[in-house]
Amino acid sequence: MATSRAEQRAATRRALLTEGRRRFAADGYHDVVLAEVAAAVGVTKGAAYHHFASKAGLFRAVVAEVQAELGERVARAADAHADPWEQLRAGCRAFLAAGADPAVRRIVLVDAPTVLGWDEWRAMDDDASARHLAQALEGLVAAGVIADQPVAPLARLLSGAMNEAAIWLARSTAPTALTDAERALDRLLSGLRM
Repeated sequence: MATSRAEQRAATRRALLTEGRRRFAADGYHDVVLAEVAAAVGVTKGAAYHHFASKAGLFRAVVAEVQAELGERVARAADAHADPWEQLRAGCRAFLAAGADPAVRRIVLVDAPTVLGWDEWRAMDDDASARHLAQALEGLVAAGVIADQPVAPLARLLSGAMNEAAIWLARSTAPTALTDAERALDRLLSGLRM
């Protein structure tokens, strides 16, 4: 059975994303050359430009993919618990722990805010995971676990704190950094409970 052109295009796009992700995670955005990514997967630089228009376009697609996976990882950790409070804690902890993943650390936490700019990075973060946090908080307010309050600013405060902690963790070399961040997170979250 012959491979259709659409399947070939999809396979080429997937290969470019995979190789781009590997290189962005290992080398950082500024040291990646799009022509080298294309050559590594056996396509021309023109084919890479056809799929992504630029190195920044490939990077944006890789960031979106990594953020979507991170959102799924957080949701799985939360969904492993029946209690809504434990769901919130588990999801927040999973987000912090994800900073140990080299792709998350380098691509999403270190390079993306500077390469894409803060506004675009935040918008992508909102699409991938921040809405889950807001939904969890809405559920906790509705259940009376945390005080009745506007959820939007609370979600922003927690999201900002966790993003800052994750960025700090991504750059930290302290062996207890994750444990220390989790303890601080638990103290912060416990202040919300009624």
